[in-house]
Amino acid sequence: MKLFDFLKSVKAPEHRLAWLVAIAVDAIQIGFLPLFAAGGLSPADVALDVLAGLILVELLGWHWAFLPTIGAELVPGFDLFPTWTAAVFFVTRARVHSGEPEILPPGPAPARRP
Repeated sequence: MKLFDFLKSVKAPEHRLAWLVAIAVDAIQIGFLPLFAAGGLSPADVALDVLAGLILVELLGWHWAFLPTIGAELVPGFDLFPTWTAAVFFVTRARVHSGEPEILPPGPAPARRP
């Protein structure tokens, strides 16, 4: 239930869809481990990773965090770690919380916030 609460906090529909795609791909790779255990030698693993990568780049744009994810997905057995979800977290974390830059009025610097 907390996952859905988190997805509700993500405002951009592209980010929500990217989260759902990454979580689904990682769940498939973990749930059907015998099909994906061979890493880059498994055609199913390669096809799923290429599809996931293309969808995520389409939704979020290119980000360098996708490169280590693609490399990690080629390692046999590394699919037990949710690499796509971690990459989407890294890509969207700054975009979700950042807003317009704060424009300060001229004068002395304001006191630091805790």
